[in-house]
Amino acid sequence: MSIILGIDPGSRITGYGVIRSQGGKIHYLGSGCIRTSAEAFSGRLKQIHDGVSEVIAQFSPDEFAIEEVFVAKNPMSALKLGQARGAAIVAAMNAELEVAEYTARQVKQAVVGTGAAQKSQVQHMVCQLLQLGASPQADAADALAIALCHQHTRSSLIQMAQTGGRMVRGRLRR
Repeated sequence: MSIILGIDPGSRITGYGVIRSQGGKIHYLGSGCIRTSAEAFSGRLKQIHDGVSEVIAQFSPDEFAIEEVFVAKNPMSALKLGQARGAAIVAAMNAELEVAEYTARQVKQAVVGTGAAQKSQVQHMVCQLLQLGASPQADAADALAIALCHQHTRSSLIQMAQTGGRMVRGRLRR
């Protein structure tokens, strides 16, 4: 059994999603958003750190996964996102959790089957995979997708190690 915490970092809203992987089955444990209210950016970073620390204390995850920074049109936004990620990662490291990082494309590929999936497709598949009655908020759904991506990646690596196989073009080969 493994409890996985996924984090979708943001300087204003940081999504979190927690799943349990047990015997090949995945169970939803919780999700939500850490909303920052501080005017000063340094205060928002503290709120992210404290919020992620609270989630870790509440769910006691064994594993931690976070989305990597992507550089969009605005370099300042990317820098702020990187700092928000750093605050979340420090909370994980303080709890002695290893940090796994995934690109948005890897997450979409693992959850939807294509790295070019739309946000609505990711939300839909998160609901289907976790058998949720209602769609969580976008940031929480993204965090759950990150946790699912980590679970899928970890399961694939374990299967490869057990079978002595290797991945070739997305398929397990022996």
